[in-house]
Amino acid sequence: MWCSRNAEAMKLPHSELTTTSAVYVQTSRLNSAIASGVFGIEGFISLQYYNPEQNIGYTGLMLDIQFIRDNPELVQRKSEEKGYRDVDVRALLELDGERRTRITQIDELRARRNSLAAEMKSQHPSDEQIAAGKQLKEELGQLELDLERIETDYKVRLNGIPNMTSDDVPLGGEEDSVEIKVVGEQPTGAKDHLEYALERDWVDFERGAKVAGQKFYYLKGDLALLENAITQYALNFIVDKGFTFMTVPHMVNGRTATGTGFAPRSDAQSDEYYIEGEDLSLIATAEMPLTGYHADEIIDEAKLPLLYAGLSPCYRKEAGAAGKHTRGLFRVHQFNKLEMYAFTTPEQSAEMHERILAIEEELWQSIGIPYHVINIAAGDLGAPAAKKYDIEYWSKADGNYRELTSCSNCTDFQARNLNIRVRRADGRIEMIHTLNGTAVSLARSLVVVLEHYQNEDGSLMVPEVLRPYLAGRDRL
Repeated sequence: MWCSRNAEAMKLPHSELTTTSAVYVQTSRLNSAIASGVFGIEGFISLQYYNPEQNIGYTGLMLDIQFIRDNPELVQRKSEEKGYRDVDVRALLELDGERRTRITQIDELRARRNSLAAEMKSQHPSDEQIAAGKQLKEELGQLELDLERIETDYKVRLNGIPNMTSDDVPLGGEEDSVEIKVVGEQPTGAKDHLEYALERDWVDFERGAKVAGQKFYYLKGDLALLENAITQYALNFIVDKGFTFMTVPHMVNGRTATGTGFAPRSDAQSDEYYIEGEDLSLIATAEMPLTGYHADEIIDEAKLPLLYAGLSPCYRKEAGAAGKHTRGLFRVHQFNKLEMYAFTTPEQSAEMHERILAIEEELWQSIGIPYHVINIAAGDLGAPAAKKYDIEYWSKADGNYRELTSCSNCTDFQARNLNIRVRRADGRIEMIHTLNGTAVSLARSLVVVLEHYQNEDGSLMVPEVLRPYLAGRDRL
């Protein structure tokens, strides 16, 4: 069973604390804390997960370097299980050793420099002292340049290590994800959604391409109204579940993008649209600005969980992704999405993950859509997620399950990078946990409704729960 530990469990008075990587540590107790395994020497030192049976702890983004030193095989294996074959823990630890050596050398030279400076202040400096000062300056400058080079590579390798997966995540790639629930029948015989919509002049990809390029589109008439109805219904549904509705920025800076697990270093290196010449990218999901909302904040435990609902357009360059179903509205460059987001304490996050999944299920059951739930395999998880569920709807048109929504527990991976913490009732400060889940991805939601509610006469039956948002109409 997992429990939470933290450097600040020592309950130190604020007056005795110094800051190290945004976590407070009492200098006089540092060595004993390291020896007891509460945290490492440098870096991100808050140990959030501890398995007493194995004496193993996990952190999130930029794993505690002491943990990596103590468990290099585990970190290498977990990274490879997620598909991160470029992770090289041995190379990281070699850099770590060089880095610590340079830091020690620099500290020693600085101490000698400061001692020499104090001597020179008390008297007229001799030629020998002046020469020694110049020599120290040159040696220190060279060591600092060397450390800067090492630090750059060290941070890249450390940042390249993904979040550790939960123990109940299946191993393997996409095909190894495990079905854990099936709801509804598996009917067939529907007309393809794109063919159906084009016949009714409800969607226009041709003019979308003329204006913006392939996989951009216009929604028209009743289909645009149907999207609005789904949005309004889903928004009311999740607000009733305790989520606070928020509009969000449609762009985020590099720190926020990286902190949430998206790292657009350039337009060519990212699936997101990067604004050349600016420290901005268009958001791929409202998850990005919602995560950044509490960056560099400490939230009182009594206020948690915080539940937000973000509505935004989403911009992605993955529309033609190899091996993915891309037909019509199913995968496009721009679509609207309503996202659920939660900030929780570490001990709340597993239960919150199940709660978000249950909300997604209840929402789509109320619309009358058959689906199954799968536990996503490690190799199909992104860097931030420790565990992820997908709801895949049954496609009446092609007789397969297709992705509809997802929900992820990112534990402290995103919060650690964006410095989002919780203040416990007893004053301890710990990293917070973050979770996200799709309520409705609107373009894909239209595909689902068009497939399951089309009539033989060409009309579309309106799901009963959506009728109040379409002026009571039962057919389109």
